[in-house]
Order: sequence, then structure tokens, then C-alpha cells
Amino acid sequence: MADANTVIEKLQSRFDPAAARGMDEVFQFHITDADDYYLNVKDGTLDIQPGEHDDPSVSLTTDTDTLKGVMNGEINGMQAFMSGKLKATGNVMLATKLTSLFPGH
Repeated sequence: MADANTVIEKLQSRFDPAAARGMDEVFQFHITDADDYYLNVKDGTLDIQPGEHDDPSVSLTTDTDTLKGVMNGEINGMQAFMSGKLKATGNVMLATKLTSLFPGH
């Protein structure tokens, strides 16, 4: 099984600061088979923290394999959402920005 920590760490190297210019959002990840993390995206910077944020912009609940697949571009995020493998609450439209913030390989 994929290690959620590794997936989260890879996000730092794939982060596109230009795509995050002018943003001030918190993406909360509740990973059902691993630890929780949140990504603080603020005006071109990324800060990844373990645990839970008090007031995230959007919360995403999924398992490690789905998270890895979506972030690798192997799983379509919208399809994962529609099939119930990915749940989102809050500003759900922000979730669609993840692929531009973290472009594939």
C-alpha cells in the first residue's frame, strides 16, 4: 500500500507557486487509513502540516490509494468524488484546483 506520508511529501516538490499566486486557502486531508494533514496555500507558498486545521477552506476525505491516484493523475478527481471514493466539504470547487497546484510528473 502507498504510504500517505510519501504522497504528501511529494506534493512539496510538485507544487506550482505560479498557480497559487493570490490564493489564501487551507486544504484539509482526512486520510482514512493514515494521518491527517492540511496544506496551507498562501500567495504562492505551500506549508504542509500534520493534523487538523481549525477552519479549512475545503476538507477532503479519502484513502491513501485514491489520494495517490488523484495526485498522480491516474484517477480523475471528479470521478473519485462521484463514486464516493473522495468526499469533500466546504468550498468544493477549490478541490478542482489541486491538479493545477500540483501538476503531474
